[in-house]
Amino acid sequence: MSDSITVRLPKDLQGQLKKISREDRVPISELVRESLSRFIAVRRFRRLRNQTLPFAEAQGLLTDEDVFRKIS
Repeated sequence: MSDSITVRLPKDLQGQLKKISREDRVPISELVRESLSRFIAVRRFRRLRNQTLPFAEAQGLLTDEDVFRKIS
């Protein structure tokens, strides 16, 4: 079972959310859950990236090409 929370949104954001809900025929709660899940995933990725970046830089891994050369 899920818990419920209350979130206050500015009118313009609320309007955009309702419009997307109607256009995509997706409940607002599903849109909010999906958006929040993506936000949390991106935040987690950025934190992990920031933690590992010093180690990668120390190895000279600054670009995707550097990583590809290292593993090829």
